[in-house]
Amino acid sequence: MRKLAIALGAVVVLLSPLSTAESAEAAPATTPHDIVYYQTQYDNGSYVSPLALTQNNTGVTDVIVAAIHLDSDGSVHLNDNPPSDPMFTQMWADLHTMQSQGVNVLAMVGGAAQGSFQNLDNNFDTYYPLLKNLITTYNLNGLDLDVEENMSQAGIERLVNQLYSDFGPSFLITLAPVGTALSGGGNLSGFSYDQLYADCGNEISWFNAQLYNGWGEMSDTSSYDSIIAHGVVPASKVVAGTTTNPDNGSGYVDMPTLRATISSLAAKYPDFAGVDGWEYFNSEPGGTAAPWEWAADVHSAL
Repeated sequence: MRKLAIALGAVVVLLSPLSTAESAEAAPATTPHDIVYYQTQYDNGSYVSPLALTQNNTGVTDVIVAAIHLDSDGSVHLNDNPPSDPMFTQMWADLHTMQSQGVNVLAMVGGAAQGSFQNLDNNFDTYYPLLKNLITTYNLNGLDLDVEENMSQAGIERLVNQLYSDFGPSFLITLAPVGTALSGGGNLSGFSYDQLYADCGNEISWFNAQLYNGWGEMSDTSSYDSIIAHGVVPASKVVAGTTTNPDNGSGYVDMPTLRATISSLAAKYPDFAGVDGWEYFNSEPGGTAAPWEWAADVHSAL
């Protein structure tokens, strides 16, 4: 489960958000993915730039900005502030730079703070345009749908279908279920991922399976093996998710163990989709001083 957003300090940088006219066509999905979630944009009031991921040879493929909330009053927030808040101006500029270097930038919707998907489920015509405007305003390459609240089967399929219809096959549509949701077990979303894949699998780029917080593990390959053995979603569309620091959730796996598991998965499944880490700013082994080292280590294991 993702942590709730924390109120953070602001800084004003006079740069423009991503311009739609400047964007290139979204890059197609590639495997294996080396993905970081980027929720903590400010650590103790200091801006945490993601640029070190491309300034160093990390092999990062995708950065997922978290977390977008569609609020009941009709507003949109990135954590606790509007995405247009000046505190995010430098962030959008840095992410735009990374896009120009071939990294996909997605936004995660939902997570532990509930309401966004219930709003989409119950009043799609009001809330979907807010999401569509966010995508076009900030030139996002995709959306990561982290549904940790009840949503109907028809509602999630309507959302996936509409995104695919509006933005085409180059737009990345990912979901972030707990690991057991993909192996026939427990689920936080209210709908069936088996049914979703049967109905919309060709429109979904991949799943960022949460293999931590009791919903799976990456100390060995067993949780990932269970997903593939379930026989619904193939390895080419299952990214193995893990925590990057013990403070980010239970089930943290140290880097030597994680590298061994990744290497085993890559050997066992030639089309293994890759790994994602929750979250960037304090990733071990470099910690807050060098969080990019996590992505570099994962890349070498892949």
